[in-house]
Amino acid sequence: MEVLKTWMADTTHSNVEFVVRHMMISKVRGSFKKYEIVFNGDPEDLENGKATAKIEVASIFTGENGRDDDLRSSNFFEVSKYPYITFESTKIEKVSDERYKVHGNLTIKNVTKEVVFDGELGGKLRDPYGNQRFGFSAETSINRREFGLTWNMVLDNGGVMVGDTVKVELSLEMVEVKQS
Repeated sequence: MEVLKTWMADTTHSNVEFVVRHMMISKVRGSFKKYEIVFNGDPEDLENGKATAKIEVASIFTGENGRDDDLRSSNFFEVSKYPYITFESTKIEKVSDERYKVHGNLTIKNVTKEVVFDGELGGKLRDPYGNQRFGFSAETSINRREFGLTWNMVLDNGGVMVGDTVKVELSLEMVEVKQS
């Protein structure tokens, strides 16, 4: 039986980001700075592999300290009680040469929902230091309320402070973990 290769996201060259509407007129971007994303399998046969992610919620970053603290609080993620967001793939489906659908279970605040990421394989190469790498980008949209992220404020114009739909965007550079 062939041993599956293990690949880890190079966090220096990868991003885990989100976008959400603010006051219904603009969009706010944020990211998570600490995470571990692993793929077990062959990037030339993604359908037979498995992807997992563990994101440290306290590492959230939107560029505004007060907002980041609020997102960590019980108003939103409640980091002291739910320190991680996790994902585990259940099926990777090839759509075309470079396009994939990554089905899996996303858990936020102890609520697990099935999500589907639309993904694109960016290619594979050996870097100048002899490491095997491949690129993969993916995105999905979730309804934050379904995961218990329900805080909001009604505005004078009838709109709300924070939109319900959150777009999740991943840009990953995966590096093969050398077997010892």
